[in-house]
Amino acid sequence: MQTTILVITDNLPEQINGVVTTFKNIEALASADGYNIVYIDPGQFSYIDAPGYPEVKLSWPSKIGEKIKAANADHIHIATEGPIGLAANLWCWKHGWRFNTSYHTKFPEFIKQIYHVPERLTYSYVRWFHNHSGKILTTTQTMVDELKSHAFTGTIVAWTRGVDRTNLSPSKDWPHPNQHPTVLYVGRVSKEKNLDALCELQNLYTINIVGDGPDRNRLEDLYPGVNFLGYKQGVDLADCYAQADVFCFPSKADTFGIVIIEALSVGTPVAGYRVPGPIDILEEGVTGFMGDSLQDSIDKCMLLDRAKVKAASAKWTWQNCWTLFKNNLVEII
Repeated sequence: MQTTILVITDNLPEQINGVVTTFKNIEALASADGYNIVYIDPGQFSYIDAPGYPEVKLSWPSKIGEKIKAANADHIHIATEGPIGLAANLWCWKHGWRFNTSYHTKFPEFIKQIYHVPERLTYSYVRWFHNHSGKILTTTQTMVDELKSHAFTGTIVAWTRGVDRTNLSPSKDWPHPNQHPTVLYVGRVSKEKNLDALCELQNLYTINIVGDGPDRNRLEDLYPGVNFLGYKQGVDLADCYAQADVFCFPSKADTFGIVIIEALSVGTPVAGYRVPGPIDILEEGVTGFMGDSLQDSIDKCMLLDRAKVKAASAKWTWQNCWTLFKNNLVEII
């Protein structure tokens, strides 16, 4: 008899982001261990796109309690702090049902960047939201410490991520260095990703950006020398990673960055800032460089041994991610 985990999320299953990627990758591992993951997501309700940021879905989660009860779950995990996550949190709290939560995104910083809401207001909300949780899962020890510094209470656990090396396999061995140094970014094309800092280097490198988002049109108009390639998956995505001389992660608002370890898994070193995510993943001088100047970090990465980069990435596995998730579930009652 399988144990059922109900994951409650404000993300549609077809979205491409860290939350969806994480749960898709642990589903098979969960099943092999005798667990069944089921979801409550925006597709089960009426929803609209968030103004100015269509990747975020705003739902009206009516009768969510009926859906929670119908899942007949042994464990509940609330993955996001949006309308569905909030409604589920309130319902469970009211009825004495225990659950745990995860903190995937620096939500207050994100909201400030997109909608100019002061961080102190949003931190008050997310602190209240997660303090109802039996356990809070976040991406790294740095983020554990940061949440504690913002007066989050209770048990906060560092929850690692992994790489699916079966699906992320390049079609061939790409020669390096490229004739013209090639730098890659993969992810949402949105303001909080700080892509201007990379695109400003368009005259120094061939810059390829994989992904899409609400800031793409502005960036394309402002930086005609940058190649915007849209979404890529499977071998096409793996080839983009492997062909690049350096992967650049310009964001200062993420908590991890699965794309960083995806780049490392094919031997591509990573340049970024010394912020949560890169500082928890990168080995300075081995798998990448971090500093105040992206150009300086990129140039240093060009000299790294790609074989050593790939070898150092072996510790990032979805099995570890699933094991940590499983071991930190809480009983409903």
